[in-house]
Amino acid sequence: MTQRVSTVVLMCGLPGAGKTTYAMELVRRGYVRLSIDEAVWQRLGQRDAGLVLEADAFDQLKEEVRREQRHELVELMVAGRDVVVDYSFWSRAARDDYKALIANHGCRWELVHLKADRTTLEHRLQLRNGEEGANSVTVDEALFSRYLANFEEPNGEGEQVVMQSST
Repeated sequence: MTQRVSTVVLMCGLPGAGKTTYAMELVRRGYVRLSIDEAVWQRLGQRDAGLVLEADAFDQLKEEVRREQRHELVELMVAGRDVVVDYSFWSRAARDDYKALIANHGCRWELVHLKADRTTLEHRLQLRNGEEGANSVTVDEALFSRYLANFEEPNGEGEQVVMQSST
């Protein structure tokens, strides 16, 4: 009997582009979702608990979670499960690293790049910043500007582009 080949969907895009909404639709279709934001939020507790980490401590926690979820991804692939990795995949190097990991385990990858114009992103972030929960991490103007400046948009990487409009 041949083992089922997993499909791993790598979400890619700026904050507010709709990655989590897209990923949750895949969950409804049977995918397992891995989310750094959600795992970090669960470890820190709710925002209104007043706990704020310094940037270095927050980055260290995110990296720890990323390592753990990478290990979990391998376990899920070995088990033949479909997975959606609900990260932002800002850099081509990170995307290439995950694509190689997936291919080395004999699985398929799909890179889904959600795109939206700046006005749409800012509007969605403004709404999201007023919410609470694991999927409403606050992104202020300074952080958003940093993300815009550092995001390496996929081009010719086998990506599927999904355009988002203002909603």
